[in-house]
Amino acid sequence: MKQKTLFSVKNKGPRRFQNHAMGLLFFYCFFSGFLSAQQLTPDEIKAAAKDKFPTAIFDLKHFLALRNDGHFPDQVEQNLQWCDSVFSELDFDVKRISTEGAPLLFAEKKFRKNAKTILFYLQIDGQPVDSTKWKQPNPFEATLKEKRGSDWEIVDYQRLQTKFDPDWRIFARSASDSKGPALAFISALQILKSKKLKPQFNIKVIMDFQEEMGSPHLAPAVLANKALLAADMMLIMDGTRHLSNLPTLCYGARGIATATLKVFGPSTPLHSGQYGNFAPNPVFETAKLLGSLKDDTGKVTLEGFYDGIEISASEKKALQQVPENRDSLLGRLGVANADAVGDNYQEALQYPSLNIRGLKSAWVGNEVRTIIPAEVVTEIDMRLVPESDGTRLMESLKSHIQVQGYHLVDSIPTATERRAHPKLASFSYRLGSKPFRTPMDSETGIFLNTALKKVFGEKIVNMRTTGGSQPIAPFINTLGIPAVSVRIPNPDNSIHSPNENLRLGNFLEGIVTCMAILDQPMD
Repeated sequence: MKQKTLFSVKNKGPRRFQNHAMGLLFFYCFFSGFLSAQQLTPDEIKAAAKDKFPTAIFDLKHFLALRNDGHFPDQVEQNLQWCDSVFSELDFDVKRISTEGAPLLFAEKKFRKNAKTILFYLQIDGQPVDSTKWKQPNPFEATLKEKRGSDWEIVDYQRLQTKFDPDWRIFARSASDSKGPALAFISALQILKSKKLKPQFNIKVIMDFQEEMGSPHLAPAVLANKALLAADMMLIMDGTRHLSNLPTLCYGARGIATATLKVFGPSTPLHSGQYGNFAPNPVFETAKLLGSLKDDTGKVTLEGFYDGIEISASEKKALQQVPENRDSLLGRLGVANADAVGDNYQEALQYPSLNIRGLKSAWVGNEVRTIIPAEVVTEIDMRLVPESDGTRLMESLKSHIQVQGYHLVDSIPTATERRAHPKLASFSYRLGSKPFRTPMDSETGIFLNTALKKVFGEKIVNMRTTGGSQPIAPFINTLGIPAVSVRIPNPDNSIHSPNENLRLGNFLEGIVTCMAILDQPMD
């Protein structure tokens, strides 16, 4: 007995009917494939994000309630389980990646065979918190506020049911850095699932729970999981928008190296009345030493500090297209002049920097006392660009200290060393995350600009690099893929500080941004 054909067309039936049935089958398959590849319109993307927004806000509120200091394993575990649950519900395959420290979390979903893959990086941990400096009882209880005069007043979340004000803000640790961006991405994925839409590429997600600690175990984990993490590009859902608060793409980040310098004075603090004019005060020598690190224009004096850095005419033109006004920026920062490194702010970010990030000696304020301090501690950071060699620059700083007449010791100097050397110091340094940079005219840049311009028009800010640091170099160096940071939070978000916040308008636009990217075809 012969089998019936599809649509129950009998072999004995008219051939033209069979041909018609096969035509219908071809049309059905073709049209179904067309529908699955069809892009959403800008209005459809914005409407979907707006519909999702009320739920997304309360999801973010719950997410922010989880304390997330990477130094504490119980907090890491709590956030890891939350992320595991969310991506499992999105039908992703989820896997823990063990390291010598906190684990990483990996999630993957294959939407199409033989399609390209985008690896998304999410930072889940946050900076430590001093609750006494926050203008709310609990920095982890996300508080909705609106600006009234010069103060921020609490808004009842229930008001969101009848009103949306884009300038309202959520105040909580990690609201902007970077649980807000992570939740915007997750919300976009949830929208796609609810609408049964598939991106035209496959997705991998890596979640980092110790980024604020410099991701100390990330590089070996990436190397050990090279095949698992393989992708065609990497998108970093972290970082603040440009000062204009326009949708921002950033193609690089500076690396970081840190150092601790201790200049030693007398073996114990001395009474300034009894020993002033006799025992040297180490603060004065330290001030001279630190002052010698920059010239009067603000340029670093270390030999070879800016070597190898060249900015082409086309790159200069791209930097000049970033919407900035020098006078407005100086006013915003509250300073009269800028250091003479680069012709403008964006150019300044293309060079390494040297910063004094902390000084400590004796006591101040209500605890001040009339003494000659025993030591001065200086904490230093260098921001590095791809042309920089962190080891070489730190060794240059070390040599500069020695040229200034300092004898360097490994720990507290002995009595013999104190008698033999009028200038005593210790110096140690650590290399942190490495710099990276993706060409702005790369396929990744074109892909992202096409996606964002569809929903935001031409007002997209493309930044060659950011001044901050991100632990992305291990992915670029090991996987050989380009990386770009997709910026969502408002620039005045008090990142790393008390009263960190995320503007509601930015969060909504963040969902729109992620939707546009997920809906964008890849060649």
